[in-house]
Parts: sequence; C-alpha cells; structure tokens
Amino acid sequence: MEAPSGQVTQLLKAMRAGDAQAADDLLPLVYSELHRLAAAYMRRERADHTLQPTALINEAYLRLVGEEIDWSSRGHFIGIAAHVMRQVLVDHARAHSAQRRAGGVNRVELDENLAAAPNVDPNRVDEVIAIDEALGKLAAESPRQARVVELRYFGGLSVEQIASVLEIAPRSVKRDWALARIWLYRALRPVGSDASATLAGAPEE
Repeated sequence: MEAPSGQVTQLLKAMRAGDAQAADDLLPLVYSELHRLAAAYMRRERADHTLQPTALINEAYLRLVGEEIDWSSRGHFIGIAAHVMRQVLVDHARAHSAQRRAGGVNRVELDENLAAAPNVDPNRVDEVIAIDEALGKLAAESPRQARVVELRYFGGLSVEQIASVLEIAPRSVKRDWALARIWLYRALRPVGSDASATLAGAPEE
C-alpha cells in the first residue's frame, strides 16, 4: 500500500532542509511508484540496454536527493522523478549512439503505443535523442505541455495519473497532449517528407 501523501510531503520537506535520514526514509514509501515509472520507461528501451528498472531507480534517486528542489507534494516529486529518469536514459542513449551511430537520418514517429512494446529496435536510441531535443524546445514555449508528453510518452502514465501529478483537470491533460503531439510532429518531421496524421490525430485517452 502507498504511504499517505502527507507523510511523503513531510519527508520531502525534511530532505530539502538537509535531513539525510529523510532521504533514506522516503525511498521505501515511494518505491512502488518509482518502479512503475521505471518499468514503463524500460519497456520503450532497446532490448540490450545495460540498465534495468532497479538500476534506473537507483541512479535517478541519487540525482533527486542531490538536487536543491523546493518540494511541494508527492505529485511534485513523482513528476520530477519522471523527468530525471528520462534524463538518465537520454544520457545513456547519447553515450550508446556515440559508439554505434553509422550515419543516416531516421524518420521519427511519436507513437504512444510504443510504451507497451516489450522489445524496441536499437535504432530507437536515435528516436529517444531526437524527441528529447524537440521536447526541450517545446518546454521553452509550453512547459506544461512538455511535462504531459514526458509523463505520457516516456513514463506511460494515464491521463488521470498525469492530472493527479500535475494537479490539473484530466481535460487539460488531454488538450495539452493533443496540442503537444501536433507540435512535436511538425518539429520531428523530416524536411520535404509527406505529412502524416499519426501525431495530429492524438487520442483522448
């Protein structure tokens, strides 16, 4: 069972105040949520990835406890954790790409159904990097839309879960997701290629 949000929030504030023990006490209380996130992320990664969900959690958590963040709630923590996990995987993808990239440009499609795929082609390493770069540009224009994509596409969270993390209405999540998919489609579309309706027709659920 998940710990009460109030207990988690208290530990987050204690951790921010410099209480080292709070960080140790917090992990067991949020581990199940972090594991769900990590498992969703790893389902999208290449089959030969050197990280496993547990290793991803550990590396992300070490980064989290070292950040100077004014934690406000359990949802805030989970949202930042999702971002940090993505950055861990992007860093690994960049390192892997530097070793194996043989040239050429792959067309990038943002398909949320990929989140359920157990095995991902090694070429998806390039997709992770391309989407990360595009997402950074989107964040400069609409931070919340970028967060929705991060949680939905990378983290595999449902509309309702994202609404809870971001503390907004589910309809706002759906709107942001639809608009962000259109924006990212345009940003990722190769120059001169035919338009695809894949990203424009964002599902509501």
